[in-house]
Amino acid sequence: MGLHSPIVAAWRWIERYADHEDPLARASNWIALVVASNQPFYPLYLYAVVGDRFIPSLLTFFSTPFFAAVPAVSRRHPFAGRVMLPLVGIGNGIVAAKALGPASGVELFLIPCALIAAALFRPSERLVGFVLIGTAFLSYFLLHGRYGAPLSSYTDAEYATLFSINVLSAAGLTVFIGLLLRGIIHDTLASPR
Repeated sequence: MGLHSPIVAAWRWIERYADHEDPLARASNWIALVVASNQPFYPLYLYAVVGDRFIPSLLTFFSTPFFAAVPAVSRRHPFAGRVMLPLVGIGNGIVAAKALGPASGVELFLIPCALIAAALFRPSERLVGFVLIGTAFLSYFLLHGRYGAPLSSYTDAEYATLFSINVLSAAGLTVFIGLLLRGIIHDTLASPR
């Protein structure tokens, strides 16, 4: 048996934790867990690029428990869990922009936050979705260029590499969200009415 059994058991636990009868809450839960599981790797990428000046990126860990808690919140209040996800993402984007500077491209993560807000709310919840979309855009327009000096400085070449990492990461997250939504749309269209 070896390592296989604990890995399978852990995966099954994650599946149960993310599962929800509401497909929008389930999608929100999976997005939150994917982000939470990727956050420990982000400082490692930065360490590879900027060495010991990666320390400010550790501030992004403050959002990890909040991302990880989205499924727990969704279990009791699915709407609150769906609201929590883009809010935590926007907050994390703001903290990361202050820590690393806008030149790092971390503000690009506001795009998947806006997509989540646009896609995970029903027509009857449209106003909340628009408020969250507006919050993502206003965060960029009101704060971009106003963060002050980042907590660590980087060379132009390092910023270019950080920007590339963040473009790929934000694009990957956006595609993942799209795949989840495609599944929901497919299931909705395939189910009998």
